Amino acid sequence: MAGNSQRRGRRLTSKKGAVKGSGGKNRDSLAGRGRTLPADERPWHKGYSGTEKLPERTAWKQEKERRAAAEEGRAPKIGQPGSKDTTWGRGGGRGVPGGRGAVSRGGAASRGGAPGRSGPRVAPGRRSNPSKDGPELMVGRNPVLEALRAQVPATALYTAQGLEADDRINEIVRTAANRGIAILEVSRAELDRMTGGVLHQGIGLQVPPFAYESFEDLVATSLEQTAPLLIALDGVTDPRNLGAVIRSAAAFGAQGVFVPERRAAGITATAWRTSAGAAARVPVAQVVNLTRALKACQEAGFMVVGLDADGDTDLYDLEAAVGPLVVVVGSEGRGLSRLVGETCDLTVSIPMVSDVESLNASVAAAVTLAEVARRRAVEA
Repeated sequence: MAGNSQRRGRRLTSKKGAVKGSGGKNRDSLAGRGRTLPADERPWHKGYSGTEKLPERTAWKQEKERRAAAEEGRAPKIGQPGSKDTTWGRGGGRGVPGGRGAVSRGGAASRGGAPGRSGPRVAPGRRSNPSKDGPELMVGRNPVLEALRAQVPATALYTAQGLEADDRINEIVRTAANRGIAILEVSRAELDRMTGGVLHQGIGLQVPPFAYESFEDLVATSLEQTAPLLIALDGVTDPRNLGAVIRSAAAFGAQGVFVPERRAAGITATAWRTSAGAAARVPVAQVVNLTRALKACQEAGFMVVGLDADGDTDLYDLEAAVGPLVVVVGSEGRGLSRLVGETCDLTVSIPMVSDVESLNASVAAAVTLAEVARRRAVEA
């Protein structure tokens, strides 16, 4: 027989047979699903207006969650506006969501506990996500314990394998379990990777972004006290300095701290850890323009005092310390900016024995606040 008739694998039929179809069973999958609903019409979205009727399936799930929450004695975790723990801080109320963006549980919580891919990647002293709506990872036994005591919303608790339990660890785990927070055990190397080398003491708490206090509320609340005292930071970009200032503010009776929104440190996991949990007790506000904020304080009756190495007044001669006071702390490199320095009612220098060029911003704030507290105690 000529040709390739004897070749192995030759075609034995003259043409390909009919292709089997689905019989129309997949016709529905090819049909369009209609228009994309806007945010205010999606019941699971934070922007839901509440005017649209809930889909039957969604309503059933929410009712099931409400019943389960009532039996367990906790708040329901349903997709209604304001019901999900999306932010934390005194700006949204103590332990009350501030409603500024959803939090991805991510990591091992959504991957069946796979330790090799769990949690956010955090560089040393920085956030894992530059977005303001990204979750944070608090580390350290005292900061995590203070966060849980303050009812800070949290999505996951990470513990290192072989962690030596003490009273703080026992309370942390017990509190997290009572609140229904996922507790994930990972290797110490994995926790090191997640924190980027930051000292974590074998514990980490993943939380949503911080909700800041309103500046107007901060000033009004301070004026209700017998000795109003606020702290303003001008160009302080290190979150560790911010955390240390907040800790000093809590120690010496200041009613709050306010910082610029841009080119300044905000409340991150590093700032929280440095504050040793004081950020849960001292309200922090962000302002668009620091100079205008200081002028608003002056109009409200505050004396605005800026710390400057070449200040006109010695700290020990600051008689204005007994009245309503705003202490402005500049950055370590350039100190107070020109406009802020011109806005201050007076500038104050800290007397030093040796020829040290300058003090750390947080140390300078602590020394000043200690002297203010001493003067007020004497006058009382």
